[in-house]
Amino acid sequence: MRLLIVEDDQKTATYIVRGLTEAGHVCDCLADGRDGLFAATQNGYDVIVADRMIPGLDGLSMVKAARAAGVKAPVLFLTSVGGIDDRVEGLEAGGDDYLVKPFAFSELLARVNALGRRPPPLKQKSMLRVADLEMDLIKRRVTRQGHAIELQPREFRLLEVLMQGEGRIITRTMLLERVWDLNFDPKTSVVETHISRLRAKIDKPFATSLLHTVRNVGYSLHAPS
Repeated sequence: MRLLIVEDDQKTATYIVRGLTEAGHVCDCLADGRDGLFAATQNGYDVIVADRMIPGLDGLSMVKAARAAGVKAPVLFLTSVGGIDDRVEGLEAGGDDYLVKPFAFSELLARVNALGRRPPPLKQKSMLRVADLEMDLIKRRVTRQGHAIELQPREFRLLEVLMQGEGRIITRTMLLERVWDLNFDPKTSVVETHISRLRAKIDKPFATSLLHTVRNVGYSLHAPS
C-alpha cells in the first residue's frame, strides 16, 4: 500500500517508515501539517498515519481539512494524547482509528493493514428518478415533469422507500418497518391512507400512473411499460 506518514519526531518517523517499508509498503513521510494536507489532497494514499501535535497545522485540523476536500483515505491517529475525550475528538474529526504512544510496532502494522483492507465508502445517492418523477434527497424536493410536489415528511419517506425499490413489490410489512419503524401490524389503515394521499399528489394530476397496487401483496412504483 502507499502510505502517508505525518510525524514531526524524527526518531519516531524513521522507526515507523523503516518498519512499514520492510513490511512491503511505500511510505511518504512529512513533518508539517500543511505539507501533509497538500500531499493528502494531491496523492491517492491508501492509509494516512498522522500525529496530532505537528507544526504548521495540527493533526486534527489537517484531517478535517482533508475530509472537507474529499479525501477518503482511512486515517490512523498516532499520538501521545490519549484521553477518552481526545480519542473521541480525533474520531469525530475524521479519524478512523487511534493508537497511543508508546506503541508496539506490530500493533501499528496490524491496524494499518486492517484499515487498508476496508472497502471504499459507498457513494450515497442524492437524486432518485423513476420516469419523470425526481426526488432530491439533499434539498428534500420532489418534482414530476418539472412541477414541484409538496409532501409531508412521512409521505416523503414513503415515496423514498418506493423509489429506492423501483420495479419491485414493496409489501405493507416492509413499509411499516421502513417508514413507520413498526415491527408489528398496528391493525390500522395508516399505510393505505398515506398511499392514497401520495397517489393523489404524484399520479392524479398527470396522464400516466407510476404507483401501482399489487392486490393482496403490496405496492410497486415503476415507469409505464
